[in-house]
Amino acid sequence: MAMTQESGHGKAAGKIDNTVADWPLTFVRHNFGATSYSTYGCKVVYNGFVHLSEEDGVLQTSSARAHPDSLRKTSAGYLGVKNFPAPAKVTWRSADGVAHEADVDIGAIFKDRMILHQVPREDIREGVSITDPDIILEVNDRTINVYMRAFVPTRQLQIPGNRYSGHLDDLVLAWTRTY
Repeated sequence: MAMTQESGHGKAAGKIDNTVADWPLTFVRHNFGATSYSTYGCKVVYNGFVHLSEEDGVLQTSSARAHPDSLRKTSAGYLGVKNFPAPAKVTWRSADGVAHEADVDIGAIFKDRMILHQVPREDIREGVSITDPDIILEVNDRTINVYMRAFVPTRQLQIPGNRYSGHLDDLVLAWTRTY
């Protein structure tokens, strides 16, 4: 297998799982999900699959009225997507009724294949594989946001006494555009 040098560590090209030794953290597969707020008829097609298809005559709830954790808890239910298919096709009408269409190039947004996270290297637990990150596409009225969520194992529990809290999974904004 071909080896490349990154930050002083050997890294196998095309490797599917990551550990802290593989610094900086990169990915070759990802999970995908989509959601919308304040839109009519929002449709998101990515990698040949419809991920969101909402009724044209129904205005989706605004992000201000949604539960405060709704975006953070949005699922990336389409698993193991090999990097990178053609751009996501997004069609929708904003809350004012104006029609929009966009191609969101996930491959261009994550061209360096870096896993976006907020955990310092010294706080990441050694010898634990890091799973495929989630990429979440959010359509919010006239704005499209693309986020990444990665489950990064930490040395310390995030909730003292909760043995299942040994990770951070922050939602990190990677890209935004208003139409």
